[in-house]
Amino acid sequence: MTLSGEFFAFMSLALVAVIGGVLLLNLTKIIHMVVALVFTFVSIAGIYVLLSAEFLAVIQVMIYSGAITIMMLFGIMLTRHHGDEEEPKGGRLRKLVLLLGVLGFGAAVYFGIYDLNFEALPNTLHENNTEQIGISLFSHYIIPFELTSVILLAALVGAIVLARKDDEKEGDQE
Repeated sequence: MTLSGEFFAFMSLALVAVIGGVLLLNLTKIIHMVVALVFTFVSIAGIYVLLSAEFLAVIQVMIYSGAITIMMLFGIMLTRHHGDEEEPKGGRLRKLVLLLGVLGFGAAVYFGIYDLNFEALPNTLHENNTEQIGISLFSHYIIPFELTSVILLAALVGAIVLARKDDEKEGDQE
């Protein structure tokens, strides 16, 4: 392992992503949780830049850090909160089990990839990577791409149906 600027950049971005994910799970205020999520998304975009996938990094920032986060905030602000009282957090035993689980998962991943050796294949990462993504997406992965659009459409229709049922119940109660 050589120590380089790229290694330190990756380690710092990975640390920010992991800390953001842990904070997302442990914070209690929703706005703070969304900010932690934004830090995680931006650090993942930085990792994409290190991998020479600038197009994916820009998409990550635009879609996830921007649009998805704003949609989450609007969804939180526009919905009613019944029972805003805080649920009690777990005790020390729960935290200890969680810590042991995280350490066990980290050890399993470490030992799983420690001696893993892939053969180096020639690649052209830096040449027209946006064009390569488009060609791959619309030739090899067209069916999953179209299925994703159908699933998103079904989720949109489901959300409209659920919102409409809530409005009808409110009208009946008044």
